[in-house]
Amino acid sequence: MIASRRALPDTRESVTHKFSIGNHEGYLTIGLYDDHTPGEIFIKISKEGTALSGMCQAFCRAFSLAIQHGLSTRDAVIRFKGMRFEPLGRTSNPDIPEAESIIDYVARYLELHYCQAPASQDNRLVGV
Repeated sequence: MIASRRALPDTRESVTHKFSIGNHEGYLTIGLYDDHTPGEIFIKISKEGTALSGMCQAFCRAFSLAIQHGLSTRDAVIRFKGMRFEPLGRTSNPDIPEAESIIDYVARYLELHYCQAPASQDNRLVGV
């Protein structure tokens, strides 16, 4: 099976969302296809040049490539929602008052804004 990549238009709309988790502040930018579905994500956190910043960039690249190659936003949310590691805790978003990690926060934000119904952990695919 050969996967094909759905490229984003050269000029595209995006949404940028400011967030904080604990004492870590960041910005989530979501690049959108013409149909307003997510096609890429970027996370910029206040601790530039740290391992955390590097891991966020790596996650964004992998997440973006996965959805460009056909993984639905819902399936991506199922895989990343609930991941627990530092930083975690209270957030600046009343719709997501607590987050288990930056990855959990991003998955839950995408679920709220780009999935029609909550993604169920019960439908998680095994082995991924």
